[in-house]
Amino acid sequence: MKAAVYYTNSDVRLEDVPRPEIGPGEILVKIFASGLCGSDVMEWYRIKKAPIVLGHEIAGTVEEIGDGVTRFAVGDRVTVAHHIPCNTCRYCLAGNFSVCDTLRTTTFYPGGFCEYVRIPAINVDRGVFKLPDSMSFVEGSFSEPLGCVLRGMERAGFKAGQSVLVLGSGISGILHIKLALALGAGPITATDINPYRIEAAKKAGADLVLDAREDIKAAMTAKDGRLADLVVLCAGSDSAIKTAFDCVERGGAIIFFAPKEPGETYPFPLFDLWANNISIINSYASPPTDTLKALDLIGSGRVAVEDMVTHRFPLEEAGEGFSLVSGAGDSMKVIIEPQT
Repeated sequence: MKAAVYYTNSDVRLEDVPRPEIGPGEILVKIFASGLCGSDVMEWYRIKKAPIVLGHEIAGTVEEIGDGVTRFAVGDRVTVAHHIPCNTCRYCLAGNFSVCDTLRTTTFYPGGFCEYVRIPAINVDRGVFKLPDSMSFVEGSFSEPLGCVLRGMERAGFKAGQSVLVLGSGISGILHIKLALALGAGPITATDINPYRIEAAKKAGADLVLDAREDIKAAMTAKDGRLADLVVLCAGSDSAIKTAFDCVERGGAIIFFAPKEPGETYPFPLFDLWANNISIINSYASPPTDTLKALDLIGSGRVAVEDMVTHRFPLEEAGEGFSLVSGAGDSMKVIIEPQT
Protein backbone atom coordinates (compact mmCIF):
# COMPACT_ATOMS: atom_id res chain seq x y z
CA MET A 1 0.00 0.00 0.00
CA LYS A 2 1.01 3.65 -0.31
CA ALA A 3 2.14 5.75 2.65
CA ALA A 4 3.52 9.24 3.19
CA VAL A 5 6.73 8.58 5.13
CA TYR A 6 8.13 11.38 7.27
CA TYR A 7 11.88 12.05 7.29
CA THR A 8 11.82 15.79 8.09
CA ASN A 9 9.24 18.56 7.71
CA SER A 10 10.65 19.25 4.26
CA ASP A 11 11.17 15.61 3.30
CA VAL A 12 7.98 13.53 3.21
CA ARG A 13 8.12 10.69 0.67
CA LEU A 14 5.43 8.57 -0.95
CA GLU A 15 6.57 4.98 -0.44
CA ASP A 16 5.24 1.45 -0.72
CA VAL A 17 4.92 -0.21 2.68
CA PRO A 18 3.37 -3.58 3.64
CA ARG A 19 -0.36 -3.56 4.16
CA PRO A 20 -0.89 -4.49 7.83
CA GLU A 21 -2.19 -7.93 8.74
CA ILE A 22 -4.58 -8.10 11.66
CA GLY A 23 -4.86 -10.59 14.50
CA PRO A 24 -7.53 -11.61 17.00
CA GLY A 25 -9.48 -8.68 18.43
CA GLU A 26 -8.08 -6.28 15.84
CA ILE A 27 -9.58 -4.44 12.87
CA LEU A 28 -8.19 -2.93 9.69
CA VAL A 29 -9.43 0.56 8.84
CA LYS A 30 -9.40 2.07 5.36
CA ILE A 31 -8.58 5.75 5.86
CA PHE A 32 -10.58 8.42 4.05
CA ALA A 33 -9.53 11.48 6.07
CA SER A 34 -6.45 12.11 8.20
CA GLY A 35 -5.84 15.50 9.77
CA LEU A 36 -2.38 17.04 9.93
CA CYS A 37 -1.77 18.08 13.53
CA GLY A 38 0.58 20.79 14.73
CA SER A 39 2.41 18.11 16.71
CA ASP A 40 3.15 16.29 13.45
CA VAL A 41 5.46 19.16 12.45
CA MET A 42 7.25 19.52 15.81
CA GLU A 43 10.48 18.45 14.14
CA TRP A 44 12.51 18.36 17.35
CA TYR A 45 10.09 15.69 18.57
CA ARG A 46 9.34 13.74 15.40
CA ILE A 47 12.76 13.52 13.78
CA LYS A 48 14.05 11.23 16.54
CA LYS A 49 11.73 8.47 15.26
CA ALA A 50 12.13 9.11 11.53
CA PRO A 51 11.53 7.57 9.09
CA ILE A 52 7.99 7.13 10.33
CA VAL A 53 4.39 7.24 9.12
CA LEU A 54 2.68 9.93 11.17
CA GLY A 55 -1.00 10.89 11.43
CA HIS A 56 -3.35 10.24 14.35
CA GLU A 57 -6.54 12.18 13.49
CA ILE A 58 -8.25 9.58 11.33
CA ALA A 59 -11.65 8.53 10.04
CA GLY A 60 -12.58 5.79 7.60
CA THR A 61 -14.34 2.46 7.19
CA VAL A 62 -13.76 -0.96 8.68
CA GLU A 63 -12.11 -3.07 6.00
CA GLU A 64 -11.45 -6.29 7.94
CA ILE A 65 -12.32 -7.64 11.38
CA GLY A 66 -10.32 -10.10 13.44
CA ASP A 67 -11.54 -13.10 15.40
CA GLY A 68 -13.57 -12.12 18.44
CA VAL A 69 -14.60 -8.67 17.22
CA THR A 70 -18.36 -8.36 17.66
CA ARG A 71 -19.09 -4.64 18.01
CA PHE A 72 -17.97 -3.70 14.51
CA ALA A 73 -18.63 -4.98 11.01
CA VAL A 74 -17.01 -4.50 7.64
CA GLY A 75 -18.20 -1.21 6.18
CA ASP A 76 -18.79 0.58 9.49
CA ARG A 77 -17.80 4.25 9.35
CA VAL A 78 -15.49 4.98 12.30
CA THR A 79 -12.97 7.24 13.94
CA VAL A 80 -10.21 5.84 16.14
CA ALA A 81 -8.46 7.17 19.24
CA HIS A 82 -4.77 6.36 19.02
CA HIS A 83 -3.98 6.93 22.72
CA ILE A 84 -5.81 4.49 25.00
CA PRO A 85 -5.62 4.38 28.83
CA CYS A 86 -5.53 1.13 30.75
CA ASN A 87 -8.37 2.27 33.07
CA THR A 88 -6.85 0.29 35.95
CA CYS A 89 -3.64 2.06 37.06
CA ARG A 90 -3.61 4.56 39.92
CA TYR A 91 -3.49 7.45 37.45
CA CYS A 92 -6.57 6.28 35.56
CA LEU A 93 -8.46 5.53 38.77
CA ALA A 94 -7.78 9.12 39.85
CA GLY A 95 -9.03 10.46 36.51
CA ASN A 96 -5.55 11.38 35.27
CA PHE A 97 -5.80 9.31 32.08
CA SER A 98 -3.31 11.44 30.15
CA VAL A 99 -0.38 10.30 32.32
CA CYS A 100 -1.24 6.60 32.13
CA ASP A 101 1.76 4.59 30.90
CA THR A 102 -0.48 2.59 28.58
CA LEU A 103 -1.96 5.71 27.01
CA ARG A 104 1.52 7.03 26.29
CA THR A 105 2.54 3.88 24.43
CA THR A 106 -0.59 2.82 22.52
CA THR A 107 -1.14 3.79 18.91
CA PHE A 108 -2.23 2.25 15.62
CA TYR A 109 0.02 0.93 12.86
CA PRO A 110 1.66 2.30 10.81
CA GLY A 111 0.04 5.75 11.12
CA GLY A 112 -2.72 7.87 9.65
CA PHE A 113 -0.97 9.05 6.48
CA CYS A 114 -1.40 5.82 4.58
CA GLU A 115 -4.18 3.77 2.98
CA TYR A 116 -4.89 1.26 5.77
CA VAL A 117 -4.13 1.05 9.49
CA ARG A 118 -4.18 -1.86 11.91
CA ILE A 119 -6.09 -1.08 15.09
CA PRO A 120 -4.82 -3.09 18.09
CA ALA A 121 -7.27 -4.96 20.29
CA ILE A 122 -7.04 -2.49 23.19
CA ASN A 123 -7.98 0.37 20.84
CA VAL A 124 -10.84 -1.69 19.38
CA ASP A 125 -12.06 -2.39 22.91
CA ARG A 126 -12.35 1.25 24.03
CA GLY A 127 -11.17 3.64 21.34
CA VAL A 128 -13.12 3.01 18.13
CA PHE A 129 -16.30 5.03 17.62
CA LYS A 130 -18.93 4.74 14.91
CA LEU A 131 -19.69 7.93 13.01
CA PRO A 132 -23.29 9.09 12.59
CA ASP A 133 -24.53 8.74 9.02
CA SER A 134 -24.79 12.53 8.82
CA MET A 135 -21.14 13.08 9.80
CA SER A 136 -18.48 13.31 7.10
CA PHE A 137 -15.12 11.59 7.42
CA VAL A 138 -13.48 15.01 7.67
CA GLU A 139 -15.72 15.94 10.60
CA GLY A 140 -14.94 12.61 12.23
CA SER A 141 -11.22 13.26 11.97
CA PHE A 142 -11.68 16.36 14.16
CA SER A 143 -12.83 14.30 17.14
CA GLU A 144 -9.27 13.85 18.43
CA PRO A 145 -8.11 17.49 18.28
CA LEU A 146 -11.43 18.76 19.66
CA GLY A 147 -11.21 16.11 22.38
CA CYS A 148 -7.80 17.46 23.38
CA VAL A 149 -9.20 20.98 23.61
CA LEU A 150 -12.20 19.78 25.60
CA ARG A 151 -9.96 17.99 28.08
CA GLY A 152 -7.96 21.16 28.66
CA MET A 153 -11.11 23.18 29.31
CA GLU A 154 -12.42 20.57 31.73
CA ARG A 155 -9.12 20.37 33.61
CA ALA A 156 -9.17 24.15 34.00
CA GLY A 157 -12.66 24.01 35.51
CA PHE A 158 -14.12 26.26 32.84
CA LYS A 159 -17.61 27.58 33.64
CA ALA A 160 -20.17 29.32 31.44
CA GLY A 161 -19.85 33.09 31.57
CA GLN A 162 -16.10 33.15 32.17
CA SER A 163 -13.98 35.43 30.00
CA VAL A 164 -11.40 33.71 27.82
CA LEU A 165 -8.14 34.82 26.20
CA VAL A 166 -6.69 32.58 23.49
CA LEU A 167 -3.03 33.30 22.68
CA GLY A 168 -2.24 31.91 19.23
CA SER A 169 -4.98 31.41 16.65
CA GLY A 170 -3.77 28.37 14.81
CA ILE A 171 -5.90 25.24 14.61
CA SER A 172 -5.94 24.58 18.37
CA GLY A 173 -6.61 28.25 19.11
CA ILE A 174 -9.58 28.35 16.74
CA LEU A 175 -10.95 25.14 18.27
CA HIS A 176 -10.66 26.72 21.72
CA ILE A 177 -12.60 29.76 20.50
CA LYS A 178 -15.33 27.59 18.99
CA LEU A 179 -15.58 25.35 22.05
CA ALA A 180 -15.66 28.33 24.43
CA LEU A 181 -18.58 29.73 22.44
CA ALA A 182 -20.39 26.39 22.52
CA LEU A 183 -19.90 26.12 26.29
CA GLY A 184 -21.28 29.60 26.96
CA ALA A 185 -18.16 31.70 27.52
CA GLY A 186 -18.32 35.38 28.30
CA PRO A 187 -16.16 37.73 26.23
CA ILE A 188 -13.54 35.91 24.15
CA THR A 189 -10.31 37.63 23.12
CA ALA A 190 -7.84 36.07 20.68
CA THR A 191 -4.39 37.03 19.42
CA ASP A 192 -1.92 36.15 16.71
CA ILE A 193 0.77 37.87 14.65
CA ASN A 194 -0.34 36.39 11.32
CA PRO A 195 -3.04 38.45 9.52
CA TYR A 196 -4.57 35.29 8.07
CA ARG A 197 -5.03 33.77 11.52
CA ILE A 198 -6.25 37.04 12.97
CA GLU A 199 -9.02 37.00 10.39
CA ALA A 200 -9.71 33.33 11.15
CA ALA A 201 -10.18 34.15 14.84
CA LYS A 202 -12.70 36.84 13.92
CA LYS A 203 -14.64 34.41 11.74
CA ALA A 204 -14.58 31.80 14.52
CA GLY A 205 -16.49 34.19 16.78
CA ALA A 206 -13.96 35.88 19.06
CA ASP A 207 -15.31 39.17 20.41
CA LEU A 208 -11.96 40.94 20.29
CA VAL A 209 -9.03 39.93 18.08
CA LEU A 210 -5.66 41.62 18.50
CA ASP A 211 -2.23 41.54 16.97
CA ALA A 212 -0.11 39.77 19.59
CA ARG A 213 2.49 42.53 19.34
CA GLU A 214 0.03 45.06 20.76
CA ASP A 215 -0.42 45.82 24.46
CA ILE A 216 -2.96 43.05 25.04
CA LYS A 217 -3.61 43.93 28.67
CA ALA A 218 -4.37 47.57 27.86
CA ALA A 219 -6.70 46.58 25.03
CA MET A 220 -8.60 44.09 27.19
CA THR A 221 -9.05 46.46 30.12
CA ALA A 222 -9.93 49.55 28.05
CA LYS A 223 -13.67 48.89 28.26
CA ASP A 224 -14.41 47.52 31.75
CA GLY A 225 -11.04 46.75 33.33
CA ARG A 226 -11.66 43.04 33.01
CA LEU A 227 -8.90 40.52 32.41
CA ALA A 228 -9.36 36.87 31.43
CA ASP A 229 -10.72 34.26 33.82
CA LEU A 230 -9.14 31.65 31.57
CA VAL A 231 -6.05 32.14 29.41
CA VAL A 232 -5.21 29.45 26.85
CA LEU A 233 -1.62 29.37 25.65
CA CYS A 234 -1.63 27.94 22.14
CA ALA A 235 1.83 29.39 21.47
CA GLY A 236 4.97 28.42 23.34
CA SER A 237 6.97 31.63 22.91
CA ASP A 238 8.26 33.57 25.92
CA SER A 239 6.33 36.64 24.79
CA ALA A 240 3.07 34.67 24.76
CA ILE A 241 3.77 33.25 28.23
CA LYS A 242 4.44 36.75 29.58
CA THR A 243 1.16 37.96 28.07
CA ALA A 244 -0.65 35.08 29.78
CA PHE A 245 0.68 36.09 33.19
CA ASP A 246 -0.07 39.77 32.50
CA CYS A 247 -3.65 39.14 31.39
CA VAL A 248 -5.04 36.50 33.73
CA GLU A 249 -7.64 37.67 36.23
CA ARG A 250 -7.21 37.15 39.97
CA GLY A 251 -8.47 33.67 40.79
CA GLY A 252 -8.11 32.71 37.12
CA ALA A 253 -6.32 29.89 35.32
CA ILE A 254 -3.76 29.50 32.54
CA ILE A 255 -3.78 26.42 30.31
CA PHE A 256 -0.35 25.56 28.89
CA PHE A 257 -1.67 23.89 25.74
CA ALA A 258 1.44 24.37 23.56
CA PRO A 259 4.66 22.83 24.89
CA LYS A 260 8.15 24.23 24.89
CA GLU A 261 11.00 22.04 23.74
CA PRO A 262 12.58 19.73 26.35
CA GLY A 263 15.01 21.58 28.57
CA GLU A 264 13.56 25.02 27.90
CA THR A 265 12.42 27.02 30.93
CA TYR A 266 10.60 30.21 31.83
CA PRO A 267 10.88 32.31 35.03
CA PHE A 268 7.48 32.11 36.71
CA PRO A 269 6.30 35.13 38.75
CA LEU A 270 5.73 32.91 41.77
CA PHE A 271 4.71 35.67 44.18
CA ASP A 272 2.04 36.96 41.81
CA LEU A 273 0.72 33.44 41.23
CA TRP A 274 0.52 32.94 44.98
CA ALA A 275 -0.96 36.34 45.82
CA ASN A 276 -3.55 36.23 43.02
CA ASN A 277 -4.47 32.55 43.33
CA ILE A 278 -3.61 31.77 39.72
CA SER A 279 -3.89 28.14 38.65
CA ILE A 280 -1.48 26.68 36.11
CA ILE A 281 -3.01 23.85 34.08
CA ASN A 282 -1.23 21.46 31.72
CA SER A 283 -3.18 19.31 29.30
CA TYR A 284 -2.10 16.50 27.03
CA ALA A 285 -3.95 14.07 24.77
CA SER A 286 -7.58 13.14 24.35
CA PRO A 287 -8.59 10.03 26.27
CA PRO A 288 -11.51 8.15 24.65
CA THR A 289 -14.17 9.73 26.87
CA ASP A 290 -13.21 13.17 25.58
CA THR A 291 -13.14 11.92 21.99
CA LEU A 292 -16.69 10.64 22.44
CA LYS A 293 -17.84 13.99 23.85
CA ALA A 294 -16.16 15.77 20.94
CA LEU A 295 -18.08 13.59 18.49
CA ASP A 296 -21.33 14.61 20.17
CA LEU A 297 -20.40 18.31 19.96
CA ILE A 298 -19.55 17.99 16.26
CA GLY A 299 -22.52 15.79 15.42
CA SER A 300 -24.99 18.10 17.15
CA GLY A 301 -23.65 21.09 15.26
CA ARG A 302 -22.56 22.83 18.47
CA VAL A 303 -18.98 22.99 17.16
CA ALA A 304 -18.66 23.35 13.39
CA VAL A 305 -15.33 22.10 12.07
CA GLU A 306 -15.43 21.62 8.30
CA ASP A 307 -15.21 25.37 7.74
CA MET A 308 -11.71 25.19 9.27
CA VAL A 309 -10.39 23.00 6.45
CA THR A 310 -8.37 25.08 4.00
CA HIS A 311 -6.48 22.39 2.11
CA ARG A 312 -7.03 18.76 1.11
CA PHE A 313 -4.24 16.66 -0.41
CA PRO A 314 -3.88 13.10 -1.68
CA LEU A 315 -1.08 11.00 -0.20
CA GLU A 316 1.35 11.87 -2.97
CA GLU A 317 1.05 15.56 -2.05
CA ALA A 318 1.29 15.12 1.72
CA GLY A 319 4.67 16.86 1.71
CA GLU A 320 2.99 20.06 0.56
CA GLY A 321 0.66 19.78 3.53
CA PHE A 322 3.60 19.45 5.92
CA SER A 323 5.19 22.54 4.38
CA LEU A 324 2.01 24.55 4.87
CA VAL A 325 1.53 23.54 8.50
CA SER A 326 5.19 23.87 9.51
CA GLY A 327 5.37 27.28 7.86
CA ALA A 328 2.36 28.55 9.84
CA GLY A 329 1.28 30.58 6.83
CA ASP A 330 -2.04 31.06 5.08
CA SER A 331 -3.64 27.78 6.03
CA MET A 332 -5.68 26.39 8.86
CA LYS A 333 -6.58 22.70 8.83
CA VAL A 334 -4.87 20.44 6.29
CA ILE A 335 -6.52 17.09 5.56
CA ILE A 336 -4.80 14.18 3.82
CA GLU A 337 -7.22 11.99 1.85
CA PRO A 338 -5.47 8.66 1.09
CA GLN A 339 -8.22 7.32 -1.16
CA THR A 340 -8.19 10.18 -3.69
